[in-house]
Amino acid sequence: MTRDLLRDLYATASAALLVVAAALVGTAIERDHGTLHVGWPPLYSNWGPHVGPGTPAALVVAVGVVAYGPRVAARLPWRALLGAAWGTAMAWTWSLALIDGWQRGVADRLTTKYEYLQVIDRFQDIPATLRDFTGHILLHSPDHWPPHVAGHPPAATVTFVLLDRVGLGGGGWAGAFCITVGASACVAVLVAVRALADEALARRAAPFLVMAPAAVWMGTSADGYFAAVAAWTIALLALAVTGHLPRLTGFASGLLFGLTCYLSYGLTLFALIGGAVLLLGPRRIRPLPYALAGVAVVPVLFTLAGFYWWEAYRLLVERYYEGAGGIRPYGYWVWANLACTVLIVGPATVAGLRRTGAALLEIPRRLGARPSPAAPLHGRSTPDRHDGSVRIGPGLRRRVLPWADMPGASAELRLAVLVAAAFVALLIADLSGMSKAETERIWLPFAMWLLASCAFLPHPRAWLAAQAVLALLLNHLLLTGW
Repeated sequence: MTRDLLRDLYATASAALLVVAAALVGTAIERDHGTLHVGWPPLYSNWGPHVGPGTPAALVVAVGVVAYGPRVAARLPWRALLGAAWGTAMAWTWSLALIDGWQRGVADRLTTKYEYLQVIDRFQDIPATLRDFTGHILLHSPDHWPPHVAGHPPAATVTFVLLDRVGLGGGGWAGAFCITVGASACVAVLVAVRALADEALARRAAPFLVMAPAAVWMGTSADGYFAAVAAWTIALLALAVTGHLPRLTGFASGLLFGLTCYLSYGLTLFALIGGAVLLLGPRRIRPLPYALAGVAVVPVLFTLAGFYWWEAYRLLVERYYEGAGGIRPYGYWVWANLACTVLIVGPATVAGLRRTGAALLEIPRRLGARPSPAAPLHGRSTPDRHDGSVRIGPGLRRRVLPWADMPGASAELRLAVLVAAAFVALLIADLSGMSKAETERIWLPFAMWLLASCAFLPHPRAWLAAQAVLALLLNHLLLTGW
């Protein structure tokens, strides 16, 4: 057994101990004080072993991805791989959701007293409702919004209102929409990793993105939809800064980032991941004006309609501490949230994050080394995928990335920087205290990018098996709240 593999196993064992500690300590706190407001700490769920119509399909998908996923991902043409990834992610998410049956697993998820579909009838006049939206955020306000409506900017609710308007009303259609759109998040991550690092790493990450434990919650909450919008924001920006139709992809990325900020307040932290993309991209200046123009569109439209983001956020913070957020202890959740993250990303991602950290620790050594001379190059100006430089003429190379000045700079280092940016964003969300509990769904957008670190792992089938077993156990032993 190699030293690196031993370190991976030590990291995984430490993460497992964190989960056990969160479960034991959380159970004691809930028993003695009742302040956690979760049924099976650290998850918002209850113990309830069960099987359902989705069980056979989930087992088939799991066995298929473990047995053939790495080989298929390595050999399929790129576009076919993207389609296969989306289809397989949908099959995995649907099968996990249907373990709870159609009604509980899909149709009823977004119709509970906490959810968006409860207020569809109050949006008959969308502009008027937006003007009055902030007047119903606080608990003591008249006809206050349900928790999820109050806890998010109105683009989240308006999405389901528009689905209803086009004839796709009700919980079944809403659940199908979230699963279908949410499953595309894995495709967006693959596109970004290929553009910023290389195709080989994207292919290695593909099976892990397709069959993540996070799918237990991707199919049961609107946060799966949010994760996809945020992921495509980053993917389009990655295409823009690497020269793929920079005006169009830059504007589209900005447009989606503006929408992301009006789907969930906390996802403004995706600006950190976007900053990492700009740092890694060889052509980050050219698409920037178009991206900024795109960012302005959604905020301007909502502001003109009478919804003021900052005012709503201020009221949300007050509402948060009026409810369970003011009772749940920060001292527990600030580390128990990380235990939730372990459960949604799985043991393979824990090992991948360890390897990500090891790659980042190489940066000081690379900075201290003397840059190797550029080899003679020929041809027109093009990005060099290996060291991030740009060829500007015969025998000339212009350095455009800080990583390019590091001898031996690699695609692995680029991927490590991207993953690290997502992890830092998650930590900031954790420290903010605005996500005490329920992070198994709230942090799905960040989790998708952490899963990309699995590209660093050897022996992918063994790690995929561990991911599948965890997801199947979670979905069969627990009745999740979302």
